[in-house]
Amino acid sequence: MLVLLVGTVAMLYPLLWVVTIALKGSNDIFSTTPDWFPKEFHFENFVKGTEQIHFWRTFGNSIFIAIVSTIGQVASSILVGYGLSRLRFPGRKLWFSCFVGSLMLPGFVGLVPVFHLFSALGWYNTWLPLIVPAYFGNPTFTFLFIQFLGTIPKSFDEAAKMDGAGDRQILWRILVPMAMPVVITIIIFSFNGAWNQYLEPLIYVVDQSKWTLSVALASFASNWTTQWNYFMAADLIYMLPMLIVFFLGQKYFMQGLGSVNSAGLK
Repeated sequence: MLVLLVGTVAMLYPLLWVVTIALKGSNDIFSTTPDWFPKEFHFENFVKGTEQIHFWRTFGNSIFIAIVSTIGQVASSILVGYGLSRLRFPGRKLWFSCFVGSLMLPGFVGLVPVFHLFSALGWYNTWLPLIVPAYFGNPTFTFLFIQFLGTIPKSFDEAAKMDGAGDRQILWRILVPMAMPVVITIIIFSFNGAWNQYLEPLIYVVDQSKWTLSVALASFASNWTTQWNYFMAADLIYMLPMLIVFFLGQKYFMQGLGSVNSAGLK
């Protein structure tokens, strides 16, 4: 219990400090004796903080990119995972090994060649580099789905085939509903990754009207001064979508992580 209490305090302390700073006036932020409770509550910081970075425009950009990318990552990872787990074809285990091996490659390895590729395609200063790669499968999510399918007996597939069902019906009408815990887990991870991505929008998107919220929030920092109370107020609103997604799917999220085993391909 003591360990859990210490861990809880360690995790909540930064969040509580963000809330405190967000409600303080500009003159109280750097006081020599930090106060947990502001002397005056400045709720106008939330309004001023959002106005300075065109918050709701960039919020809409981020929501759109995150939703479209999540749909692509979930759908493509499910399709690839089903193919590698349930279908029999030459080189199946080799492809699986390549997927697993790609997890060990840091994303910075392909940063330069991928940038040149997207630039040659005319995708620079567009959202396409942030969205299109999501539709080619994610190795981590594919691996999670494959591992979960290993816990579902193949007798369900065989029974469905005897009733005349094809691969598409077996996947979407039988296996996906049974694998809903891991599907929700993939949705949460995918949305979190798309919502919080910073490097890709920073590299590919120049037009401020196309900025994502993560890039817009970074613009609070300057060489001379940073209005930390406005930044923290906007940052609290920035956290809300991820908190909502997690709390809506936390039941399935815990089931999905707990039920994934290390069966691998058979």
